[in-house]
Amino acid sequence: MARYLLTRAWQSALTLLLSTVVVFVGVRALPGDPALALAGEDRSPEALEAIRRHYGLDQPLPVQFAQYVERMAQGDFGVSIRTGTPVSSMLTTALPVTVELSVLAILIASALGVGAGVLAAVRRGRPAEWLANGLALIGLSVPHFWLGLLAILYLSVATGLFPASGFVPILEDPVDNLHHIVLPAVILGTGLAAIIMRQTRSAMLDSLSSDYVRTAKAKGLRPRAVITRHALRNSLIVVVTVVGLQLGGLISGAVVTEQIFGLPGFGKMTIDAVFQRDYPVIQAVVLLTATAYIVINFLVDLLYSVIDPRIRVTGDPA
Repeated sequence: MARYLLTRAWQSALTLLLSTVVVFVGVRALPGDPALALAGEDRSPEALEAIRRHYGLDQPLPVQFAQYVERMAQGDFGVSIRTGTPVSSMLTTALPVTVELSVLAILIASALGVGAGVLAAVRRGRPAEWLANGLALIGLSVPHFWLGLLAILYLSVATGLFPASGFVPILEDPVDNLHHIVLPAVILGTGLAAIIMRQTRSAMLDSLSSDYVRTAKAKGLRPRAVITRHALRNSLIVVVTVVGLQLGGLISGAVVTEQIFGLPGFGKMTIDAVFQRDYPVIQAVVLLTATAYIVINFLVDLLYSVIDPRIRVTGDPA
């Protein structure tokens, strides 16, 4: 098991390094020149040269990359070309909003998806399964932005149950924070809940038809114990994999939801940075998203050994 974890840690570190290279080169492959956006009306050659020199854009790419990695290792993501604000300060403000939205969305989606998937598998061929499959199909088919607009129209404007926009930090007022964040989290989690439901149902059907479940039933165990302790636990390997991968996707995919509900997270900051060719901000956002994927996948591998004790012996999640 220790050898397996060391191997995964090394692979994660190598993936992070390659991600850093891809992000650095990819951002600079974007069309446009940030110096032109910063120069404004004064686009004289002297002004453009001074801007490039100030931000290090006149240096060769290998030199820029070495300087970038050195600063990043010290926690310095540079200064925003657009606002002159340290990128680390911007991330400190925006990251908690996106992380809270994504975590709450994944909790809501997991509760709904696992519950509906287990119900659909246990009640196979009955109205409960048809209803769960129908709701899952709707969740997969309806775009988030359209569902968000409908939620604002009917739940915010018409009834006033939830705020239409804005955000309150959780440390400032936890109740008001939940009031502002729960509706965007539900909208963001609908599609994920449908995916989790389908995967849980498929894994549960395989488990319920396996030999160890039939043995547990033959031993006289109660149906609830057979479902929770045997079938569901062995089905969680697939569910945890899906949830882990989707959590990383939610951190980057929350951009549209944040824009619709006016949340000051990665959404507005990323869009503004792309339009203004703000290299430091784009690099930081994309790199943090890639890091989130890598870390979450590593944690999912660790969680495998908790769910399935056989992995602690073989060190192989397969």
